[in-house]
Amino acid sequence: MEPEYLESIPVSLIGGSGYTGGELIRLLSSHPNFKLIEIVANRSVGKKVEEVFPHLRHLNLTTFISFEDLNFSKAKLIFCALPHATSQEIIKKIPSGIKIIDLSADFRLSDTNAYEKWYKKGHIAKDLQKHAVYGLSEFYRAEIEKAKIIACTGCNAAASLFPLLPLLKRKIIDISHVTISLGAGVSGAGRVAKDNIIHSEVSEGTKPYNVGTHRHIAELNQEFSKVQSKKIDVTLIPHLLPQNRGIIVSIPLDYSANSIHEALNEYYRNEAFVIVLPIGHIPATHHVRGSNYCHIGVVEDNNSKRCILFSAIDNLVKGSSGQAIQNANISFGIDETAGLLESPIFP
Repeated sequence: MEPEYLESIPVSLIGGSGYTGGELIRLLSSHPNFKLIEIVANRSVGKKVEEVFPHLRHLNLTTFISFEDLNFSKAKLIFCALPHATSQEIIKKIPSGIKIIDLSADFRLSDTNAYEKWYKKGHIAKDLQKHAVYGLSEFYRAEIEKAKIIACTGCNAAASLFPLLPLLKRKIIDISHVTISLGAGVSGAGRVAKDNIIHSEVSEGTKPYNVGTHRHIAELNQEFSKVQSKKIDVTLIPHLLPQNRGIIVSIPLDYSANSIHEALNEYYRNEAFVIVLPIGHIPATHHVRGSNYCHIGVVEDNNSKRCILFSAIDNLVKGSSGQAIQNANISFGIDETAGLLESPIFP
């Protein structure tokens, strides 16, 4: 597919003062095709970007503006990095000719009744839902290319879908229930002051959270059930880890390690960002930190008829802002890896 634009593509960002907004600014600053021209952050209006993100001081970026001051005639694409409910309210006001990459949960669920059940809020942009596609880049490229609204996945959902979806799509496994245990860094809770995520309450310990009620279960139910054409019941057991970034997923399966590893290796053979490790190797969040890569591992259980499936991603990059840029690349027909090939940061 030939690029839609040969010169720099002007993009704007709404919601630029949170962690995902900061990552979008960082990643877009070195993108060869996208030029970030305006950044909206209503709680930081008038502040320079370096005041909110001192690590981006060298970029000499402009000041944050209000949504009311955003010039819609300039941008070809808008990234929305806002909380759920707020995002749909804002997106309703964006002119129809502008492509939108939404990092919130507002358009991930095709069933707006499911959204209202899981998020306890009415969906106020139901007319736009039919124009939205689920933004799991490696699985919905054709839909992303044509979409007006691309709804990026939840970070925990992405980390869980990468190891399991290929096995379901190719009917390597047939399941009606799956148990997923994962550990996630505290940045997944956002850049807000909450007692349960301050340093003294997170460091030197870990704990399960939102067991049975985590909102990303809705995405997993939707995607697994869609590909299997039957209802799949997901048990998600999230744990809050005393670290800033990263998600590590563990999934026990009643299938042999060799068959699972072979299937995943074949499916992801030509993918730039999903790497299947040699059989028996276990991924680690340290090995994907700050990058758009997902590492998948398959390890034989003590019973050779069972295996344990693992995946690791950086929740702020492959689970959010990096995925958003990957989707934007697909949407505009440019190199899918553009601006995203930085190596992970270690240690």
